Amino acid sequence: MKKLLLIVTLVFSVNSLAQLNSASVKLGFFNPSAANGGFIIGYEGGKIIDERLLFGWSIDWFHSSYVDKELVNDFNEAFGFGEINELRAKTNLHEFPILLNFRAEFPMTPISKFYATGGVGVEFLLINYRSFQNPEDDEFKAAFDFSWRIGVGLLHRIGSRSEVFGQLDFHSSEPSWEYEVEDIVRGKRIFERSFDMSGMMARVGIRFFF
Repeated sequence: MKKLLLIVTLVFSVNSLAQLNSASVKLGFFNPSAANGGFIIGYEGGKIIDERLLFGWSIDWFHSSYVDKELVNDFNEAFGFGEINELRAKTNLHEFPILLNFRAEFPMTPISKFYATGGVGVEFLLINYRSFQNPEDDEFKAAFDFSWRIGVGLLHRIGSRSEVFGQLDFHSSEPSWEYEVEDIVRGKRIFERSFDMSGMMARVGIRFFF
């Protein structure tokens, strides 16, 4: 009898959730190839399609300040070695991936599930970098690229309209643009600045249904 009541309760819970939207806040660590790893925060909105599938959108924010070693090598090869190239390659970036996401859930226990997720979208990079001629001065650039992500996670229901989860993702994108400098000896030189923002991210979060 108790098992029957539990099944009935779960069925009604799933049916009610199928009419709901969801909102999630995620906090964790992101380690892209181009920059130093660090804190990432995200928001995800969703619509429950049925008891196994959720469709939604997400936006994340990641910030990193670092020295672009690849650019240092390019400058060293073109202009000779020097500490000034380290200063020229100082970079401060803000990353904003905006994705459309799907999530498929697979029950493990009545209140715990394994899930797989994936998303595609665009990525915006806002970059402050040092002027080549005046390395003490900052310049600004925005870069864009196609972005995709796949991941897996575990979730645990903590109430009728709330759950906690842990998630591991692989994120891929590589925004770039051409970097132009003036060389007194050789004239105008063009370098490509490429930011490989692909890497792993590990996050935990909480999701609410409404």
